[in-house]
Amino acid sequence: MNATSTSHDVAAVDHAITSRMSVRAFTQQPLPRELIAEVLQVASRAPSGTNTQPWKVYVLQGSSRDSLVDKVCAAHEAMRTNPELAKDYQEQYDYYPTQWVSPYIDRRRENGWSLYGLLGIGKADKDKMHQQQQRNFRFFDAPVGLMFTMDPVMGRGSLLDFGMFLQNIMVAARARGLHTCPQAAWNAFHSIILPHIGAGEGERMVCGMSLGWADESDKVNTLVTPRVPVEEFTRWVD
Repeated sequence: MNATSTSHDVAAVDHAITSRMSVRAFTQQPLPRELIAEVLQVASRAPSGTNTQPWKVYVLQGSSRDSLVDKVCAAHEAMRTNPELAKDYQEQYDYYPTQWVSPYIDRRRENGWSLYGLLGIGKADKDKMHQQQQRNFRFFDAPVGLMFTMDPVMGRGSLLDFGMFLQNIMVAARARGLHTCPQAAWNAFHSIILPHIGAGEGERMVCGMSLGWADESDKVNTLVTPRVPVEEFTRWVD
């Protein structure tokens, strides 16, 4: 700790980071535009290669939010009825690997079944799984939906910059008592989302995010995902 920082500073930052979680149930209490803008302004201090600042943000509230929810949920339902439609909804970049290996597939499975187990959803409960998945496309009832896009001229390195910007949003939101849920689930529906938000020609979806006040009474928000210890992912090179 240097002379310009205090134990209070460290505790506040650490708390904002460690209390961040992917909330899957929000209250519908609205957020003032000024508060959202404040979070985004703070987050914009994220580093980016040669200060390119590749992020573009679309904030959906009220009727624009609700209309997008209706459109994407309808498409999601149609895909269930006719799986052939899935070919019409493909991500613009591979968020997940095309072939899973350990330990990543193990962590993915643990995460999924921890959530479903908490909610009482069994492996054969296809209807309940579908309904829970569709909660993504309702922003988990959050009053604010954020959509993030990037100019296609930017390289893959800009996704690293974007990730730091997204993390800043989530940490700045926590510092103000808010919660978030970053969501790659929206990416497959970019053909619906991009025209809806008025994105420019060629803009690419990066992800979506739910923002609001957590519903502390919903048991889904009691899920705490594990993290591997530092010793497992770190090698000290002396």
